[in-house]
Amino acid sequence: MLKRILDILISITALLILSPVLVAVIIAMKIESRGPVFYISKRVGQHYNIFNLYKFRTMFVNADQKLDGLKHLNQYSNEVDTSMDSCHDCKIGVPCSTYLFHDGEQICENLYIRRKARQKEEAFVKIVNDPRITKVGRFLRNTSIDEIPQLINVLKGDMSVVGNRPLPLYEAEQLTRDEASLRFEAPAGLTGLWQVTQRGKREITPRERIQLDNEYAAHYSVFFDIKIILMTIPALFQSENV
Repeated sequence: MLKRILDILISITALLILSPVLVAVIIAMKIESRGPVFYISKRVGQHYNIFNLYKFRTMFVNADQKLDGLKHLNQYSNEVDTSMDSCHDCKIGVPCSTYLFHDGEQICENLYIRRKARQKEEAFVKIVNDPRITKVGRFLRNTSIDEIPQLINVLKGDMSVVGNRPLPLYEAEQLTRDEASLRFEAPAGLTGLWQVTQRGKREITPRERIQLDNEYAAHYSVFFDIKIILMTIPALFQSENV
C-alpha cells in the first residue's frame, strides 16, 4: 500500500511539473515527422500480466515491421553456425549424446542446447544507432523524455515508478523458464536497478541484466525504491545511441 501511495503522489506531481515539456515535445514531433504522438505497445509486467504501455513515438511509422531486417545489428546477438548438424566432439568421432530431431533436422544434443541458449540471448533487442529512430526521437531517448507518458501507466496501476522494465511480448515469451522467470515476480517499473547501474553500457550481457532484475525482485521495498529514484537522476542522460 505504501508503494502504491508513493507511485500516485510521484506520478501526479511529475505530470503537473512536466506539462510544459510535454507540450513542447508534441510540437517538435509534429514538425519533424508524420504519425501519432504516442507509441502504444503491449508489454508484459508483473506475473506476466499484459497491458498497453505509453511512450512518445521515437521511431518512424511502421518501425516494428523493419525489425527482422536489422536483427544482425542486435547488440545481444551471438553468431551460431546453424548449418552444423553436430558439435565439435561429434565431428571428431566422440559422440556427446544420441541425436535429436528438432525442426525437421537431426542434430546432436550439445548443438541443440547451444541453439536454445542463443534464442534466450536474443530475447532482448538493443541496436546501436538504430536507423529507425527520428532526430527528435534520438533526443527524447538520450534524455529519457520518451518515458514520461509511462507516468500514466503508473497512475493507472499498470506499473510502478520503480521496478523491472516491462518487456515486449516477443521478449517475454523467451523468458518463461528457469531463473529468467523470477524477474516477473517484481512489479513492472519506469526505472529500476538495471537502468541506474548499467544503462548505456555495451558490455552488459542478457544474463547480467536478468540477474539485476532478479536481485530487485528478491529485495524490493519502499526504501530500496527511494534509493533507486535518487540514483535515477544522473542515469537519465546517456551518451550512446542505444
